[in-house]
Amino acid sequence: MGTKTFQLSTLSAAIASAMMTGYTGPALAQGPALEEVIVTATRRSASVQDIPINITALSSDLIARERLQDLSDIARRVPGMNVIDQGSRAADVITVRGLSVESVSPTDGDNTGGETVGTYVGEIPFYVDLRLNDMERVEVLIGPQGTLYGAGTLAGAVRYIPNRPQTDEFSVQVRGDVYDLEESSGLGYEAGGTINVPLIENTLALRASVDYYDDPGFIDYNFLVRQPGISNPQPNFNNPADVAANLTQKNDVNTDETLSGRIGLRYTGDSLDANLTYYYQDSESGGRQINHQAAFGTEKYEAAHRFLEPLERENDLLALELVADLGFAELTSATGYSTYEEDGQRDQTDLLLALDYGYEFFPSFVGFARDTAEEDTFTQELRLVSTGDGPLSWIVGGFYSHFNLDSLSQEFTPGYDQFLVDDGAGDLLRPDSLEYYFLLEQEITEVAVFGEIAYQITDAWQVTVGARWFDFEDDADSFLAFPLLDTVFGGVPADQILPTTETSFKVEDDDFLFKFNTSYEINDDMMGYFTVSEGYRLGGVNQIGPCPDPVDVQVCGLPNELTYTSDTTVNYELGLRSQWGNSVIFNAAVYYIDWEDTQLDAPSLIGAQPITANAGSASSTGIELAGSWLVTPDFTLTASYSYTKAELTDDAPCLYAGGLDYLDANGQADLAACLEDPLDLQASAYDGDRLPGSPEHQGFIAANYGIDLAAGSRVELDWSVTTSSDILTKAGERNFGESLDGYTLHNASVNWLQDGIRLSLYVDNVLNEFAETGVRTDRSFIRQQGDFDLRRYFNDVLRPRQVGLRFVYDFGS
Repeated sequence: MGTKTFQLSTLSAAIASAMMTGYTGPALAQGPALEEVIVTATRRSASVQDIPINITALSSDLIARERLQDLSDIARRVPGMNVIDQGSRAADVITVRGLSVESVSPTDGDNTGGETVGTYVGEIPFYVDLRLNDMERVEVLIGPQGTLYGAGTLAGAVRYIPNRPQTDEFSVQVRGDVYDLEESSGLGYEAGGTINVPLIENTLALRASVDYYDDPGFIDYNFLVRQPGISNPQPNFNNPADVAANLTQKNDVNTDETLSGRIGLRYTGDSLDANLTYYYQDSESGGRQINHQAAFGTEKYEAAHRFLEPLERENDLLALELVADLGFAELTSATGYSTYEEDGQRDQTDLLLALDYGYEFFPSFVGFARDTAEEDTFTQELRLVSTGDGPLSWIVGGFYSHFNLDSLSQEFTPGYDQFLVDDGAGDLLRPDSLEYYFLLEQEITEVAVFGEIAYQITDAWQVTVGARWFDFEDDADSFLAFPLLDTVFGGVPADQILPTTETSFKVEDDDFLFKFNTSYEINDDMMGYFTVSEGYRLGGVNQIGPCPDPVDVQVCGLPNELTYTSDTTVNYELGLRSQWGNSVIFNAAVYYIDWEDTQLDAPSLIGAQPITANAGSASSTGIELAGSWLVTPDFTLTASYSYTKAELTDDAPCLYAGGLDYLDANGQADLAACLEDPLDLQASAYDGDRLPGSPEHQGFIAANYGIDLAAGSRVELDWSVTTSSDILTKAGERNFGESLDGYTLHNASVNWLQDGIRLSLYVDNVLNEFAETGVRTDRSFIRQQGDFDLRRYFNDVLRPRQVGLRFVYDFGS
């Protein structure tokens, strides 16, 4: 379903409902009034409807009733926010208001999916797609938040607010879920629980939570090689015996096993609230959520990779949050230390074949990569928030962050050394088959000072100004080697790795950012606001080794490809927050964003490796509507709609250029050759080209109907629809970019509640909608390389229908 065939009836219903109702994002009360949700997004407790910024709050009741589990579920309920479903193996690609760096490419184990949107756990900046168990609420702020939060953001912030230990009650919750997944041969389940124990009444409490999630997967890998370097990866498929001798298969590979938990200790005194919390989440993914239907003729839920592609991620965070009442102000200290580890494997055969370096002459050629990474981050934020009752209020804070990364990528080509020696081209064997070795050590330090001053000019009119100063430095050291070729052709001993290049490089920047906000209460039920705010995202270092001089290797980065600069935005937003009585809420915002030094996906010139490049300027214009309507005390409608027009406002010459055609006789980059190429129209992007990774239209509509039964029990019927128009894979569909069709999802559930028990029978993706949500590379890779059919191009696919039964039981003193 593309742009031309987008389901307008569903979208129109969402728009109409949003315009006549309203949506705050929180759960809806079952009594005669909509629930008031208190949030702390602006560093002070206030009703979500009284805050003059674009914010959505998802309460614990809504999270439980609609079984929200992760960032993808959150995004479907936040107008202007989009998370591409790439399965558990890939890090989430978060796009807000069209500001995307990742496009729709897979994020192989990348833990930086929160670059555009900052993610917080409590008061600590920490990127993780956190399982939403035992959560008080989730707050999503749209627009830059650098004058309120220590970690600056380009497009917004997601705040996970977990339930804190309660010092006045003992409570226990147990929960479980079992489900059947279409296209899978097994059942999935989740089990967990939470306990809250007061240790000293009204003073000290302990809270612990643990959950285990086991998803059975639904993607089959039916083309796995039996003996790498010996088996024929592309046998005669008309000969079953030849296929069986060379290939094997494994069903339901894209499994997900996630263990998550936390334990927290809380002390509350007359003027101090202290929370010490440890968070842990370990996720093991079996493979990708993809198909090779276009490149290799597979079925919809079938991958054609030659190797399994498991990936394990481990996140943990130790956080100490102190809030002290100083009388004139509230002092908050937030200290966090987090670590991240990953260990994964990828099929690298097609990348190497596509380099056109002769690998295709080896009939049994295959290649795979193993990637490991270790990260640790220390953050410290200090913040003072005034508490006086006068017309003047203020916030001031300081922030420090130190990040370390050690990553290693190794590629192996089993049997290739023997082939070269047997062919007479080489002399020595390399038994470990290590063809490529890239080590990166990176250190990023950031300091910032931020704050806001607000003045209440009249009872109805307030003005806020804010500023942020930041300074960051990114230091990186890289080590690049090609051990197999060095041994086979250069005589380097088989147990040694000698560098082709060793390089150190640095990116640094500092700047001031500003914010202006004013709001006016038109009456007791309606407020208008206007905001001008600046956002930024740090520049950085691409994970690619530098090219030697002259260029005589298959994969490397030219000097202008090794690093990229910070990009910045200026955001203009006009908004309305309104409520009529206790039954209707309607919120709206229109915005314009000017984006400079835009960061976009691009290929490196040598080897077409994915890197980040700066591409001039861009803009985004849009509208966001949201609302809720309590039709009767037992019947509620919610809806939202967003329109986003994000496009380049500068030309980006040769943004998508790549390959040996653009090297001169000395092996140096020759961009002039690109500019003179008749295909330059495709290799470049141009002013007016629509940006990739974000739909123009998004809609959401949901209905909840409750029925009170005898003996105090209640039944709730829930139905929701989320719909999205098409997205582009490259700016302006240039260089074999394409438009991925939009899709519509229906979810439904029946919930029975009584005395702390919630039993839910649910169906997600009721109509079993199939959709392709992302791609790797582009359709130019659907071709042959010698006798090999390249499989480098693939599509991410949407999760099929899921039918399950969920149980939650709360009990305590």
